[in-house]
Amino acid sequence: MAAVEYRRKAEVMDGQAIDRALTRIAHEILEANKGCGNIALVGILTRGAVVAERLAERIERIEGVGVPVGSLDISFYRDDVATRLSPEVHRTDIPFDVEGRDVVLVDDVLYTGRTIRAAMDAIMDYGRPCSIQLAVLVDRGHRELPIRADFVGKNVPTSRRERVRALFEATDGAADTVEILEEVEAR
Repeated sequence: MAAVEYRRKAEVMDGQAIDRALTRIAHEILEANKGCGNIALVGILTRGAVVAERLAERIERIEGVGVPVGSLDISFYRDDVATRLSPEVHRTDIPFDVEGRDVVLVDDVLYTGRTIRAAMDAIMDYGRPCSIQLAVLVDRGHRELPIRADFVGKNVPTSRRERVRALFEATDGAADTVEILEEVEAR
């Protein structure tokens, strides 16, 4: 079976649009939680962790108080782990107790909901949070599970033949951008 190839179709967010969306999400998180007293951010590796760090920076600028931030590897919680030849494994780093906290899971792109389901399972292995909320930079639709984001930077309608890719200087060495990729027809 030949690998599917994609080409860039459109840029839907540039660095400035990403910054504005993250600032808005930070304000929405604070408003929904009546401040930052009980919240902790957990970014899903890899790019969700970048988004979580940036949200934490904005929350600290707004409130003058830092919030705990962690990163979560869900490799072995995925429902397709048995079909992956060699999952890319990273280190989970949650340097705080999740018990009784309002945990905000953070990811770059929300698609089927399966990644978020796996992340919720993983978080529960660390304790029982008061609540789990979801913040995503982009929601592209096509849910397969009854999961929705509480905080969304941008809704981007797509077809199933398209992909949405977030790129960050910290992880990709590229300018911050969110782009739609379309499947290239096999020749």
